[in-house]
Amino acid sequence: MTVTVAIVGRPNVGKSTLFNRLVGRKIALVDDTPGVTRDRREAEGRIADLTFRILDTAGYEDVKDGSLEDRMRQQTELAIGEADVILFMIDARAGVVPLDQRFAQVLRKAGKDVHLVGNKAESSAAEAGLVEAFKLGFGEPIALSAEHGLGLSELYSIVSAAIDKAAAAKAASDAEAAADLDLLPEVDVDITPDMLEGEGDEATLRWNPRRYLNVAIVGRPNAGKSTLVNRMVGEDRVLVGPEAGITRDSILVPWEWEGRTINLVDTAGIRRRSRVTEKLEKLAVGDSLRSLQYAEVVVLLLDATIPFEKQDLALADLVEREGRAMVIALNKWDLIEDKNAALVALREACERLLPQLRGIPLVTLSGLTGRNIDKLMDAIFAVERTWNSHISTARLNRWLAGMVEGHPPPAVSGRRLKLRYMTQAKTRPPSFILFASRPDALPMSYQRYLVNGLRDTFDLPGTPIRLWVRAGSKSNPYDDKSKR
Repeated sequence: MTVTVAIVGRPNVGKSTLFNRLVGRKIALVDDTPGVTRDRREAEGRIADLTFRILDTAGYEDVKDGSLEDRMRQQTELAIGEADVILFMIDARAGVVPLDQRFAQVLRKAGKDVHLVGNKAESSAAEAGLVEAFKLGFGEPIALSAEHGLGLSELYSIVSAAIDKAAAAKAASDAEAAADLDLLPEVDVDITPDMLEGEGDEATLRWNPRRYLNVAIVGRPNAGKSTLVNRMVGEDRVLVGPEAGITRDSILVPWEWEGRTINLVDTAGIRRRSRVTEKLEKLAVGDSLRSLQYAEVVVLLLDATIPFEKQDLALADLVEREGRAMVIALNKWDLIEDKNAALVALREACERLLPQLRGIPLVTLSGLTGRNIDKLMDAIFAVERTWNSHISTARLNRWLAGMVEGHPPPAVSGRRLKLRYMTQAKTRPPSFILFASRPDALPMSYQRYLVNGLRDTFDLPGTPIRLWVRAGSKSNPYDDKSKR
């Protein structure tokens, strides 16, 4: 049994520091600047043997004017609504400030299990603030130091009690449901052989594990990444607005599509390095780039009104070098007037500007209206299958013989190059080893010829392809004749 714990409080009291401490790694951006966190981020927290769902929230601002701070406040209130336990954090060294008192009123109205936490209590300077915290009306505050890990034993007791309470409630609910089932008539279920695991009396129903797919959405600032994520999941899960650069943390949002769990990762907009000067933006961009390393499929979101900017091409090249499957999505397609002519021009530009990803899927959509999200998901699943493609060694070598016969490798320094054989070393992305008599002498142009041939013959459009050339023996170990 698990519970949801939300960390809330005004800006710059140390919420993200405690979040990282409970998660066990630094996944939330932390800086001395107030208001670093803007979205609510969730992860699995752990204290000793307890595991639970933990929510990090934006610093609470008491504004209701439609501004960015107002939208951040709404995200915090959504987290409060989801939580079973709320850790109301204050800065013990600063004591209770008016914003803490106004936020305390909001929490009392929520009717949740609220526990007051006085952070930054590692020194005697916090003693006066902890005493002052009693007037907030949540009982004795917990003296905590998120940076140094002090006070976690008290948090353990709080979470443990919440888990026991949730388990007791579930047990009572299950008992009530079981009593209701006793009143229902028995129903015969037909079990077919393909549903069974094993044979005879020991046969059991086959279990099909749920498959997860990690999809990162990247692009320049204000391309519409957060709007697309919200439209896909059907709720205002991440913060959006007309301002560029709202998203700072990379936010993971689990989502169900056709029976699969898609872990969508909304990332901060990535600008050219020369334009990134502020420390916070550097941290946000670094977080976005790290998200690429954990993704399986990357959706490169372009603004259809200004597509294929230099930074778009740089991002596409980066994803290719990381070896991730990729789909290019053209957002704000509803703003394009002559859609047919524009699509033809964009496809031509894509093939010309990204030759290393020839055949990459190009999907037009609107994150605002939800148009063509189903086509985007079809393209994501298609490139995932291609990314996992495996070609047998026998097929590869028959293909290699035809390629060499049609266009032999050039002679270098008057000596002919011999290509011995080829095998696929791994998938994700498809990676091949070509054994040759003189691997260092094989021109890059001929290697591109082989890669393009692999892409065309074995239907590998758009996916990165790795080709390593190695020195090989004179005989092909995969050839049955050489074995005989």
